[in-house]
Amino acid sequence: RHPAYGMVIQLLLLHLFLEAFTHAFSTRPSTMHANSLKAQQLGEFESLNFSDGVKEDRTVKLFDLTTAKPVHFQDGWEFQKNLLSKQLERLKKDEENSCSQFDGFDSIIMLQHLPVYTLGTASDSNFVLNDDVEVVRIDRGGEVTYHGPGQLVVYPIIDLRAYKQDIHWYMRAMEESILVALQKAGIGNAMREDDLTGIWVDRQKVAALGIKARRWVTQHGLAINITPDSLVNFKGIVPCGLEGREVTCVNNHVSEALLFSEFVKYMKEALEEVFCIKLLEASLDEIKTVGPSHLNQ
Repeated sequence: RHPAYGMVIQLLLLHLFLEAFTHAFSTRPSTMHANSLKAQQLGEFESLNFSDGVKEDRTVKLFDLTTAKPVHFQDGWEFQKNLLSKQLERLKKDEENSCSQFDGFDSIIMLQHLPVYTLGTASDSNFVLNDDVEVVRIDRGGEVTYHGPGQLVVYPIIDLRAYKQDIHWYMRAMEESILVALQKAGIGNAMREDDLTGIWVDRQKVAALGIKARRWVTQHGLAINITPDSLVNFKGIVPCGLEGREVTCVNNHVSEALLFSEFVKYMKEALEEVFCIKLLEASLDEIKTVGPSHLNQ
């Protein structure tokens, strides 16, 4: 062979290596992480199996603030911390809790927030493009997202020992609840996407998740865009760090617009079905006792 032949091959291989190297490091770290996760790392949803009689005993307190004024994010966070604190106190008193026990300490908060961008513990602040909206960094996983009026936010404060002691299962169960609620609303083409967290309709993201757990007790949760006004401030961020992807809302995919309260009802039913629980709505006095007193004003 001609001596130049080997040199050409070496140069070609070097070019291909440099091209792959440049492509890899031109991708944002958070985007690389999301796309590099294998499917099995994200877990799969498996239904819980409890008899109807057992479900009646698995009561979860529901703090429904969806009919009140939108809640400031810090107030909602304080509410979560108060409920989490009660769970952790209970665990200190009984270190022998097993997966089969269900003590009635679990609770779920539903609300709408005032406009806010929230960043997870490792979120890239470069994904925030607009400084006209309050920005808060919190102790959850995931990238930047937006909360505001027209969006339903659900915060379960539950002990996974009474469900399935698996964080990945919990994430998939949250997604399953959203899918069930969307089905009830008449949206049958909602779906998960491979290697990504959240729920999508026509390749647009309609719901996001971000959680934290302490001693298997969950915190933070999910957000579903219901009405078009929930989408406006998404233009000021790269939602969940997924560049080039759009967000959508429930009412963009139904023939007749739903009232916010209608979807809240579907979401309650879905949570009961997926987590095999019975929701008991908290009284105004209970809300005042656990959360900041002005939440219900």
